[in-house]
Amino acid sequence: MRVIIEPDASSASRRAARFVAELVRKKPNCVLGLATGSTPLGTYRELIRLHREEGLDFSQVTTFNLDEYVGLGPAHPQSYRAFMQQNLFDHVNLDPSRTFLPDGRALDFEAHCRQYEQRIKDAGGIDLQILGLGSDGHIAFNEPGSSLGSRTRLKTLAQETIRDNARFFGGEDKVPRLAVTMGVGTILESRRCLLLAFGAHKAIAVRETVEGPVTAQVTASALQFHREVLCLFDEEAARLLVRRDYYAEVERSQSLLEAGQLRQLGIGGF
Repeated sequence: MRVIIEPDASSASRRAARFVAELVRKKPNCVLGLATGSTPLGTYRELIRLHREEGLDFSQVTTFNLDEYVGLGPAHPQSYRAFMQQNLFDHVNLDPSRTFLPDGRALDFEAHCRQYEQRIKDAGGIDLQILGLGSDGHIAFNEPGSSLGSRTRLKTLAQETIRDNARFFGGEDKVPRLAVTMGVGTILESRRCLLLAFGAHKAIAVRETVEGPVTAQVTASALQFHREVLCLFDEEAARLLVRRDYYAEVERSQSLLEAGQLRQLGIGGF
């Protein structure tokens, strides 16, 4: 894991957007995995700005979202399709036929989940998966106790997740109890992952994800097995990390390497 700690959520979101934009420019037909919730909103706003002001072109990009609530159709204001339309899709030049989300009203969920997995494979796999981190350390709707090898499937939401999302629905009793979600195993097949977490309420989950043992009780901890994960945290979310100084030194070294300033690292025959 590469851990980058920014002063605040705004600067972390801008950096995340630059990371996404770099991929889109290098590989115009890339496949992006997208997340919902409040965490990626700043990143999406910056991507919209880059599209409008700098011409970032999404016309060949394909997207797959992580999850969707069961029972909510695309027109429901709290569906994740509606969220994506409002916060990204309607503001950039993505081809609507290339934007995919699980269907929360599928007639046969088992068949639909298989088809969703196959569609990802047919697209060539996900180049970059954006992930938010739940306050209990979950990714997508892979709640604590989920198999770390799980695939796209129906999942019952944990009470903590229901509480976290109640503000969007006007009360806990209105939050759907089931969702269709990519599995941990599905997520780990992405070529790169971008994990975002902001705020003091995410600090314990950040510590357990990055520095704790790999466990199904913290499904994000499975990212420790992935070969290329970039973690972008703000200061508050990172406040409990034991090795903060080391992560800062690694980032300094990485910046020097990218700038070709090997002398300052003591590398080469200088």
